[in-house]
Amino acid sequence: MNSEDLTPTPLAARATRATQAVQVVLPGIVAPEDLQIRRASVPEPGPGQLVIAMEATGVSFAEQQMRRGRYYDQPPFPFVPGYDLVGRVLSTGRGVTPELAGRRVAALVKVGGWASHVLVDAKDAVEVPDGLTAAQAETVVVNGITAWQMLHRTARVRSGQTILVHGASGGVGSVLAQLARAAGVKVIGTASARHHEALRELGVTPIDYRAEDVAARARELAPGEVDAVFDHVGGRSVIDSWHLLAPGGTLVSYGSASTRDDTGSKQMPVLKILARTWVWNALPNGRRAHFYNIWAGRALDKDRFRTQLRDDLTEVFAALQRGDITARIAAQLPLAKAAEALHLAESGTVSGKVVLTP
Repeated sequence: MNSEDLTPTPLAARATRATQAVQVVLPGIVAPEDLQIRRASVPEPGPGQLVIAMEATGVSFAEQQMRRGRYYDQPPFPFVPGYDLVGRVLSTGRGVTPELAGRRVAALVKVGGWASHVLVDAKDAVEVPDGLTAAQAETVVVNGITAWQMLHRTARVRSGQTILVHGASGGVGSVLAQLARAAGVKVIGTASARHHEALRELGVTPIDYRAEDVAARARELAPGEVDAVFDHVGGRSVIDSWHLLAPGGTLVSYGSASTRDDTGSKQMPVLKILARTWVWNALPNGRRAHFYNIWAGRALDKDRFRTQLRDDLTEVFAALQRGDITARIAAQLPLAKAAEALHLAESGTVSGKVVLTP
């Protein structure tokens, strides 16, 4: 079968031959049940490339937005979603050391991860240290890189400071909170009440965003205001977060979850946040505002982007091995049950990463 012989079939179908690659396809703005699966030849690596036999990929908030057509720079439909993956190197192309074959690596791809075999540039693959399973490593690829870079590269939080993490029980928020605690930072975190005990066990002071006035409660817990706020909510929350900052504090906005189900322009919520950050940064009060985009530096300097990604993911893997952060796996489901996995992730009832396996 060549690349022109791809035939979408119902998601419940499974590949029957090991020589075939299996891909979950998002055909348009559809319900999870309308995801499709297609079979194709296992790709051949070109110069500087390698093929990863996927062992674990995840369901992140990005895929949830893409399903609704709300991710601000998603590709046109149809496409294979999947922001990241972990797997074994199956084959290498010219210019790539053959010794990589068989090694477990992780890759950040934005799309394409929901597949049994994924073609990537070898420079984008980061080796996973021994002692971590594929599922454990998967929980901290996009979530871990995002959390590490926002905490240490963007906000540059220091020991003894106090931060507010919105969605502290979520994928990025939970990793960020744990990394901050490991760095000697006091963490206040918003979450629904059912997650509060788990947050307390991590050393996080919880706020129930559904039942409490978050801004008022944060001021009670941190009378001197907070040194940094990490906000994925967007909308009005960004404004409240800005006003909670102490002099010299930093706001890091990295999403607009509150507009997930809105209609209209998918770029507008992000553009509004960017406009606010530009205005706020012009004020002479010492506070800074940033909109974090994990891909922002790639177009400007691809080599520097890759170096930072490799360095930061290596730091995150080391933190996972030390026990500074935990691999919180909510569920593991086979690739053919991507619809079920997506429903579970979107339900808001689970804590941790929903992981897909071959």
